[in-house]
Amino acid sequence: MIKKIVAASIVGIVIIVALAAAFSTEMDPQPEPQLESNLEVSSYSMQGVLQPDVMTGGDVIMPTKVSRPGCEETDRCYIPSVITISAGESVTWVNEDSAFHSVTSGFYDTPQDLFDSGHMDPFDSYTLTFDEPGTIDYFCTLHPWMEGQVIVE
Repeated sequence: MIKKIVAASIVGIVIIVALAAAFSTEMDPQPEPQLESNLEVSSYSMQGVLQPDVMTGGDVIMPTKVSRPGCEETDRCYIPSVITISAGESVTWVNEDSAFHSVTSGFYDTPQDLFDSGHMDPFDSYTLTFDEPGTIDYFCTLHPWMEGQVIVE
């Protein structure tokens, strides 16, 4: 009986130590990420700015759980999925999901080389200015069911 009590006590202590280590608030400081903005893809490319850890409202939101198929059935992968702006205005996309996403011109099976945010970490934002009138389709390279559209008047 004493052996069982000692064994249970040891297991309890190990669990407590493991939980304390897992929930410890002391963390090593992480280096600031280096941003690359205004990258030129080609002479016809649009230039955007990726901003890390920005949780302010954006024009288009990538809400939680859109990394799983199904958001396209309710047209809620990008909110709103269609946005209309005037030429010269900017659109800011904010990734509020816990998964990586992207904003890439075209469709999954036929991407265009107009713009690509690259992989956006959770809580990152991407801002792009649209100077020319037209309709631009975009999608997420990681989740092909995620599609949206910018209409520039």
